[in-house]
Amino acid sequence: MAAVSNGDAKIGILIVGLGGNNGTTLLAGQIANARSLSWETSAAGRVSAPCWHGCVTQLAPRGDHGGVGFAGRYPLADAGRAAVGGWDVRPTACGDALYANRVLEYDLVRQVREEMNAVEIMRGVYDPSFVGESQHATATHIVTDEECPGPLAKMKRIRRDIRSFIEKNDVDGHTTVIWSASVERPANVSFEDGTDLLGAIFGSSSDGSSSDISPSILYAVAAALEGCSFVNGGSQNTLSPATGELFDASYRSLMSSVVTSVLPSDIFAGIRTNPAYLLGTDFKAGQTKFKTAAVEYIRALGLVPRVVASSNHLGNNDMLNLTSKTTLPAKMAVKSNIFTPWREHDLDHQVKVMYTQFMGDEKRDVVEYTSLGYLHSPHTMLTYTRAMDSVLCVPLMVDVAVWCDYFARCGADAAAAGRATAYLFKVPEGGAVGVDPGFFYQMKELEDVLHEMSGGEAADDVTQVLMEGVAAGIIDAEQASALRVLAKNK
Repeated sequence: MAAVSNGDAKIGILIVGLGGNNGTTLLAGQIANARSLSWETSAAGRVSAPCWHGCVTQLAPRGDHGGVGFAGRYPLADAGRAAVGGWDVRPTACGDALYANRVLEYDLVRQVREEMNAVEIMRGVYDPSFVGESQHATATHIVTDEECPGPLAKMKRIRRDIRSFIEKNDVDGHTTVIWSASVERPANVSFEDGTDLLGAIFGSSSDGSSSDISPSILYAVAAALEGCSFVNGGSQNTLSPATGELFDASYRSLMSSVVTSVLPSDIFAGIRTNPAYLLGTDFKAGQTKFKTAAVEYIRALGLVPRVVASSNHLGNNDMLNLTSKTTLPAKMAVKSNIFTPWREHDLDHQVKVMYTQFMGDEKRDVVEYTSLGYLHSPHTMLTYTRAMDSVLCVPLMVDVAVWCDYFARCGADAAAAGRATAYLFKVPEGGAVGVDPGFFYQMKELEDVLHEMSGGEAADDVTQVLMEGVAAGIIDAEQASALRVLAKNK
């Protein structure tokens, strides 16, 4: 497979939960990078943008062996040109929400606040039964049952919002919808296939039945029908084989002719059949990502991991939502199952999460790793991490949107896209099922998939020279990308 363009198109990033910490941090970064702003920081003095630290799709390779970044190696989209929008069930303007969240330095916030306040926030689809009680009072910016009665009408509304966003922002690249809203309780439903899922959405709307269809499922289905990728950044069970089937381009191509006998044809009006991907579950941004790297290291030493005891505490809205007994189990199941494919049956993996309002978005986590070494001698490591949770997560949101665009242009299948992006998620699902949980192993999976899709180009002499040129500062990543396309067309 080969990319069909050089990545100059404008991609779209639609965030469910735009007014939350992740959404506002990402939007602030887009503005800061686009305007090349500079600001004072408490840790590093005066700094300036563009700054893409943490976004491996936007960083050039560096070092003798060309590691770290992928910009210039492949024709990836420029995230700085991405159109960003989304939905929220809370009416707070994005700039005011950024100020209240206290994630970024005030000197930066004051420079982007007014522009962010002008960003439209689309009203969100909301079902109070799926979130904790702490979220109910502020959920006033919603699509009401009176205007959109039932799941089908709400799904159609989301489709309309997606089309409007793409048209208004002149998006000519791929659009990715990212769930960054509150974690939902698990939906108590199962579907035989994509047609069964669509039938449940239609049936719940037409006969008054109460299928337990979550808002995140409706956003995922709407994204699929609009030819957009959907990324489950939360812990809930949005992903399923039935949902995944809707993201199969060939399935969508056949849908209207196969199922119009049982479903109304207007469900398929304007259906898009371009490649799109269903990815998740739950962004692996901080503590969990390091745990997979640390235990991978322990196993590589030949040690036997016996206890991983971890705790983290912070005070953002995501953690507040998890104080509910209805939503906490979904998060804990995901965080606890990260080592399952290694089959370390004697490993006692304990996870504790705590809501501490004073900490805001600043996550603090402590993990102790105890293993057995030579002659059963104990080996213990202790790690402590503190960082803004959203600053860890936003680069993953940027990267997954860029990867989805690149894979779509390459015509990659679901398995390839899932394997390549497994490193982004706590429990990789869909095409990523079965991928080794080790972080560095997963990064190798990404490299392998990129190599396969480029027909081996990533290892050719031209690419290697360009990588070395970027690393040495002779050319920049944009020039390397242009030269690579020129060499490819010769």
